[in-house]
Parts: sequence; structure tokens; C-alpha cells
Amino acid sequence: MGAYRYVSELYRKKQSDVMRYLLRVRCWQYRQLTKLHRAPKSTRPDRARRLGYRAKQGYVIYRICMRRGGRKRPVPKGCPYGKPKTSGAVKQQKPERNLQSIAEERAGRRLRGLRVLNSYWVAQDSTYKYFEVILIDPFHKAIRRDPKINWLCAPTQKHRELRGLTHAGKKSRGLGKGRRYNGTIGGSRRACWLRKNSLKLRRKR
Repeated sequence: MGAYRYVSELYRKKQSDVMRYLLRVRCWQYRQLTKLHRAPKSTRPDRARRLGYRAKQGYVIYRICMRRGGRKRPVPKGCPYGKPKTSGAVKQQKPERNLQSIAEERAGRRLRGLRVLNSYWVAQDSTYKYFEVILIDPFHKAIRRDPKINWLCAPTQKHRELRGLTHAGKKSRGLGKGRRYNGTIGGSRRACWLRKNSLKLRRKR
């Protein structure tokens, strides 16, 4: 086994004494820092490399802190005014996307000149979850000349984290193969619905 394999095996046993101590110390350290800050290097090099990170110019890692818990419905005074149809629950609401995808969105909004490649979990405590986001400078020569990563320089890759194109963002889109994913045949839920609800009449020629 290579060195990265040993590191990944260590992270699979999060209840071990070593990992419990490491994560506790790391959470304490991250709490002292700002909500979004640049990490000098990857905390999990094995995971980062599997998601496309390389320790070279043009790649940068930012660590972001996300408050855990559900999403309270944003209504004034906690009262959903209006029709009875809209007067549902205010608390106990869950966001459509996972925290990791929202973390990527926040990082991408703050660092507009960079492109979000991927992200991964690093630590969590009772109040916060911490993720590291891999970002890429699309105008750096080291990136533009690298055929393995220069696809990210295309203008269609701008803010891909807002459109559910990253690993974390794809999870909430219902994509997959097999009978469980019939609702997204054709690319998305919307495309599937439109195809099934459109009347197409063959024109006689």
C-alpha cells in the first residue's frame, strides 16, 4: 500500500483514539479562524488528489465553516401570511441541497475569479462542519497549458457549483442509473417532466 492509502484508511476509522484527538484539536484551531480562509496546504492530501487537486501553481485550497442544522423558513415574525395553502411548517425544514454544496456556493461567490473544482469534508463538531474547497485559477498559464485540467478554463464552466455540476452538487439532482432514477431520464427532473407532459403530433407529409 502507498502512503495515500494509509492516510485514507486512517480517516475511515474516525472513532479511533488518534482520529478523535486529531479532529478535536483541528476543530478547536478552525474555530479561531474566520469562516472562510485560505489553507496553506490540504488537510487530506489523499482525498484532495482523488478529487483532482495537484500541488502546483494555479491550484488553491480554501477552508470554509458551515453552521449545522436545518433551515428555518424565512417568513416575517415566524408567520406564513397569505393563503392557507402556504401556511405550512416554519421550523423542522431541511434545505434541498447538502451543506457541502452550499459551502461550495459560498466559496465561489467570495472568490469570483476562481473556478470551483470540488470539495471534501475535513472536520465537524456540535455546531459547525468544515469543508475544504479546491479552486483553480483559469487564467494561470500552468492551468491553461495542462491538457488534463484546461477544460475548466472554458466559459461554460463559470460558477459550476451554482448549477449542481460538482460532486456534492450532483447528489441532490436525482441523477443515476436504474429504476430508482426514472424521474431524471433526459438530463434533469425538469427535462423529464417536460417530455412526459408535452403533446407531440407527427406531421403527415
